[in-house]
Order: sequence, then structure tokens, then C-alpha cells
Amino acid sequence: MLRRFNIDELAAAATLLHQGGVLAYPTEAVFGLGCDPHDRVAFERLFALKRRPSTQGVLLIAADFTQVERYIELAAVPAAVMQQVRASWPGPNTWIFPRSSEVPGWIAGAHPGIALRVTAHAPAAALCRAFGGALVSTSANPHGQPPARSAQTVATYFDDELDGLLDAPLGGLASPTVIRDALSGAIIRG
Repeated sequence: MLRRFNIDELAAAATLLHQGGVLAYPTEAVFGLGCDPHDRVAFERLFALKRRPSTQGVLLIAADFTQVERYIELAAVPAAVMQQVRASWPGPNTWIFPRSSEVPGWIAGAHPGIALRVTAHAPAAALCRAFGGALVSTSANPHGQPPARSAQTVATYFDDELDGLLDAPLGGLASPTVIRDALSGAIIRG
């Protein structure tokens, strides 16, 4: 049965994630599906829910830089680039970095890098703080369907297949965050 959490129940939502659950939660523009990035079983359940090929990979969302730092191969990123990235965070900016050995292979899929975002969206950041680290973040929708922009749409898409739903407001963006390659500056998703 889909368990709904409100913003005052973040500790319970974090416990669900630590126990291998898949949780839908609001981000800057759409609801995301998340799980512990180091829990392969939870990750495979998330991809089964989305009916999405696992080779596509996902991004990780966090509350602050310390939650994503370990996933970046920092020696491969020029200091000026890191300065630019850090100036854009927290905020609606997703960056692709050379990934460190800390990134589980299943997270990146067939991609050589890792996409990371330190969010300024209060409910998503609060969830990451309650969880104690970065979370998987991929749009809450079956592959090929529009991303969910309401808790009701999430429930309609996934019903009882989903473990939990953090029912809180979305941020104010009209579309998902821009994704840029940190090294080249190229926009991957505009």
C-alpha cells in the first residue's frame, strides 16, 4: 500500500528509504522517484516501476556539497570549474562530472560520468538531510509518459507498486533542471 508522508514526517520517509523503499518526492519542477543509491535492489525496483532501460542512468540529488563530493573525481575537475559549479549550488543546476569509484555502476548506466544536483528546493533538500546523503532522482513517470506534476498523478501512475510518497509542493520551475557537462560546459538537457 502506498504510504503518504507530509513534510513533518521526513524521519519516517528517510527510514523507508533506509529500509530499501522507493519514494516519490517533489523537486523543482516535477515529482521524482528516489531510493538509496547504494541499494541495488531498491534501484532495480525503481527502474522496474519506471519501465525504463537501466542503461540510461540517473542523477543524484543532495542538500549540500558534502553529500555529493565523494561521487566526483575531483582531481579531474579544474578548480575554476568547481568554483563555477559551487557558485550555482544550491540551485536548479545539474552537472555531469567524471565519476569517482564511490559511484555504484548501476547509477550511471552506460554513461562515463555522474549527474549531480545540490537542490535549493526545500522539501527535497530536507528529505536528503533526513536521509543523511544524496538520493537517486529520476522523474516520477512510467517511461514515455509525462513526468508527474502532482501527488495524485504519482498515485495514478504507480498506485500500490510505490512504497511511499512525500506529499509536498513542487518548486516553481516549468520544466526539469538544465543538465550541463561540468568539463565542457555543454548543455545536455536544456
